[in-house]
Amino acid sequence: MMLVYQRPDSLTDVATHYCPGCTHGIIHRLVAEVLDELGVRERTIGVAPVGCAVFAYNYFNVDMAEAAHGRAPAMATGLKRTQPDKIVFTYQGDGDLAAIGTNEIIHAAARGEKITVIFVNNAVYGMTSGQMAPTTLLGQVTTSSPKGRDVSLTGYPLRVAELLAGLPGTSYVVRRSTHNVREINRTKKAIRTAFQAQLAGQGLSLVEILSSCPTNNHTTAAEALTWIENQMVPYYPLGDYKVVDAVARLN
Repeated sequence: MMLVYQRPDSLTDVATHYCPGCTHGIIHRLVAEVLDELGVRERTIGVAPVGCAVFAYNYFNVDMAEAAHGRAPAMATGLKRTQPDKIVFTYQGDGDLAAIGTNEIIHAAARGEKITVIFVNNAVYGMTSGQMAPTTLLGQVTTSSPKGRDVSLTGYPLRVAELLAGLPGTSYVVRRSTHNVREINRTKKAIRTAFQAQLAGQGLSLVEILSSCPTNNHTTAAEALTWIENQMVPYYPLGDYKVVDAVARLN
């Protein structure tokens, strides 16, 4: 019998806690597959966030650390500087990275820390019952914006990839999505390039990934993917925002 599916070595053999239709599980698998394919599992350290992915340390079969809310880049900085031979990544949602952690990620990028950041943007605070996030779209209804996000009250959604791409310390900044198979495959390729950038000693690499939250958007799993494509992608265009020459030559 031909083997068509098996769990990556970089994932533990446990069921995750994620809601049905949430794409965190897909993104976990993509990261794990890349770590396996690059042969770096045994020298990788991940930093888990506070948020929906807070238990990521239970799912990745690598050394993991848990950071205080928003502080994953700071912890990753310490880990990488004291153990430069390790491959260090943070896994963060929009609340962890783009709200309380904004200062941390901007300064880690400005310093050019040689770490990789997996940034999962689902435009809502998933873990705490669906409040407005920095990435919540204009007009989007959440539990803390019941009439829809109003720019006159709460400003514009934060475009993280565009913001960090402008900092000289970053080497690879792209935005991808999980709303169909084609985009999932493109996301995996981007994650691989981000880790290759770190292996090559380049500055901070970040992959922003548009993700679904059917529970808090009150949709089916399929509708949540359509919402990404029709609502999120127009405001958060997919693409490469920064690829320095040394990283471009890796592929």
